[in-house]
Amino acid sequence: MLRKSVKLLTLLATIVACLATVTASVRPSKLETVKMRGYITVVTRNSPTTYFEDRGGKTGYEYELAQSFADYLGVELRLNVADSIGEIYQQLETGEADIAAAGLTQTDERQRWFRYATPYQTVSEVVVYKRGTRKPRELSELPGKMMIVTANSSHSWTLRQTQATELPSLSWSESADLDVTDLLHMVETGEIDFTLVDSNEFRLLQAYFPNVGTGITLSHEESQAWALPMSADQSLLEQTNQFFSERRTRQQLANLNERYYGHLGELDYVGAKRFLRQTSRKLDDYKPYFQSAAEKHSFDWRLLAAMGYQESHWNPTATSFTGVRGLMMLTLGTASDLGVSDRLDAEQSIRGGSEYLAGLRRRLGSQVAEPDRTWMSLAAYNVGYGHLQDARRLTYEMGGNPNLWRDVKDSLPLLSQRRYHKNTRHGYARGHEAVDYVQNIRRYYDVLVWNEEQATAVAEQSTEAEVQLSQSMTVIPPLL
Repeated sequence: MLRKSVKLLTLLATIVACLATVTASVRPSKLETVKMRGYITVVTRNSPTTYFEDRGGKTGYEYELAQSFADYLGVELRLNVADSIGEIYQQLETGEADIAAAGLTQTDERQRWFRYATPYQTVSEVVVYKRGTRKPRELSELPGKMMIVTANSSHSWTLRQTQATELPSLSWSESADLDVTDLLHMVETGEIDFTLVDSNEFRLLQAYFPNVGTGITLSHEESQAWALPMSADQSLLEQTNQFFSERRTRQQLANLNERYYGHLGELDYVGAKRFLRQTSRKLDDYKPYFQSAAEKHSFDWRLLAAMGYQESHWNPTATSFTGVRGLMMLTLGTASDLGVSDRLDAEQSIRGGSEYLAGLRRRLGSQVAEPDRTWMSLAAYNVGYGHLQDARRLTYEMGGNPNLWRDVKDSLPLLSQRRYHKNTRHGYARGHEAVDYVQNIRRYYDVLVWNEEQATAVAEQSTEAEVQLSQSMTVIPPLL
């Protein structure tokens, strides 16, 4: 009887072991789970370099990349927008999100707790100060100054490392309620002396805060990448890395870099200050005309306004040495073709210039996708449609894509070199000026969008809000 019981128990144990083995073998991987449920959850944050909403809907560098990854997997993208960097990592830990795509810098500390996919860009961390005050050039100039950074950010980690290894006297404050735009505003208004930001964020926001500049660089060439939970199951991580190795993804990254960062060097400190002054003094006089023309031709009125500033600084009586005149600088022949009887009449000039730009956009056709179609239309407005087409042909002959502005803008300056323009249909052109023209307009447009959004969002800060902010602030004392 005992022997039979032992055999029975042995058999039962064997069955249980087999069932466990079978169950484990059919348990879906993380990647399989995502595909079976039909969606992937990505956590991000609101910022100009990651994700935001404009009149066209959801957009942003990280958002577009995350949407492409979801399409690559064949699933729906579900987006969680976290209020702080700490919440981003918390959502990874709790399983609320599968991936974090939020402009996250890989640090040694973070890599102890999370896995990172293939890096997609590198940034440096720079100290930002208010122009007109002493520019920080050495670490020794930081102690004793008021400096605030975002809590749980890579900037916080960098300062802690700097304090521990190089500058024990360093002290600063941290707040989870302040993002990079808040901090730059506080530097510009003199509320704080310094903050620390990523170089790509500073480049994007510099024109909105012309009174701030960069001093010492605290870290160089740090990688930014998507973060995933620490897990033995690396199937989703491996698929993410495969996505970033795809040629199509590399092309998209190049396009995103052009779209978000490719025009940022065009507006210097003096130009930004002048533009902001002119915006407050002149733009309201012509805004209704830009809005009316934009509605008729399906443009953003702020793009047309940016174009008008580039052409004449919103001067309706402007005249160039070549004879073009008016706010939108129309030639006599073009004005006549468009029914503009008085080029010095601001309303007529804006109407005519907008109609001419719309015609150029139609000629380019649907094979050129937006926003490249608009950028090329602007280039044609400046240099002529024929010269633009010459540049597009050159682009194709040199192995580039004639439907991408990032490739065509490299070919346009070649039209001023005889070895290139001698074989084109329309010959010599000052193509580099057309590139500068487009890039300047893009930058002015960015600033106008920013100003309008800030005007609608900014409200008087209440005493209660100030108290809450002070309560969320953590002071990191010196080690000495």
